[in-house]
Amino acid sequence: MRVRDLVCLWIASAALLSGCKSHPSADVKAPAVIAANVVESHAQQMPVDVGATGSLHARESAVISAQVSGRVLRVLVHEGDQVQAGQTLLLLDDALMHADYDQAQATAVAAEKQQAAAQADASLAASTLARYQQLQAEKSVSPQEMDEVTRRAQAATARLDALRAQTTAATAGASGAKTMLGYTHLRAPFAGVVTARMVDPGTQAMPGVSLLQVDSRGPLQLLASVDESVIGSVHQGMKVPVTVGGIQTQGTVSEILPDADMNSHSFQVKVNLLPMEALHAGMYGSAAFANGVRQAVVLQRSAVVMRGSLACVYVLDTQNIAQLRYITLGKTDGNLVEVLSGISADEKIVDQPADRDLAGNRIEARQ
Repeated sequence: MRVRDLVCLWIASAALLSGCKSHPSADVKAPAVIAANVVESHAQQMPVDVGATGSLHARESAVISAQVSGRVLRVLVHEGDQVQAGQTLLLLDDALMHADYDQAQATAVAAEKQQAAAQADASLAASTLARYQQLQAEKSVSPQEMDEVTRRAQAATARLDALRAQTTAATAGASGAKTMLGYTHLRAPFAGVVTARMVDPGTQAMPGVSLLQVDSRGPLQLLASVDESVIGSVHQGMKVPVTVGGIQTQGTVSEILPDADMNSHSFQVKVNLLPMEALHAGMYGSAAFANGVRQAVVLQRSAVVMRGSLACVYVLDTQNIAQLRYITLGKTDGNLVEVLSGISADEKIVDQPADRDLAGNRIEARQ
């Protein structure tokens, strides 16, 4: 090929390439402008919560045991039965105690009769002494007769005093025997529900051995173990958020037991719960006790967008261009949510972005 042809080919190729070259300013599109509400993240003090766990209990619970030995005749209740205060729950064999009571009652009756006879004798002796004293004043009775009547009156009074003491003792014995007889009928100390039955008829009951358990009806309480480092921040009447089996409720500290457990170095704290049908004694629960405050970054919850299980927000740069940024959320406080990572304080965030894809768009804040 001739040199002239090569030069022409090179010039034509250069012209073609220069014609295909585009101008950069013609391809760059200006970002779309979208009006939206804008909020700012900010620093705020958040309470520091310390968790404590425990189990649910009735506010009143009584373990029923015998106060006297005896064979169980009848058990009148089962687990789950509702009982009233004073209702008889269990009967012990009372034959022997009935005999003791009958004997004590007879002794008391006999003592009362002897006292009545002694009272009559003492009254007669006192009236006789009064007459002799009048005769003595009239010089109509000898000193020997007067001494004899006086000694009779004194003896009658002493015998009456002794029989009064015997009557008191006999009456107390009868009362004691009646009380012991009453111990053969075990009764409910308060209205509630039978939660445990540990005995059947024919069993020999002994003092101090558990037979039944009765829990009061109504709202429950959480018995939580609180670490000793936190107990200084806990006080009676304190409101505490409680979670039981996924159910969130609120409780109130009703009592702090004074002694710490030597092994766990924790205190037992009773937290009264609101009445809820879904809560039952024995369930496992946790409470969060406030223990000071800390500095945190918070944001309106309405500005957070969920992408599956991930949380994100649209952050505005210095040119008000929206950028999608993934964040880590902490605890919520009303309409605010704590942001553990992803943004800092005083950043501008698009509020209520809904399902719109705002990344790369210029945001014009609504007034």
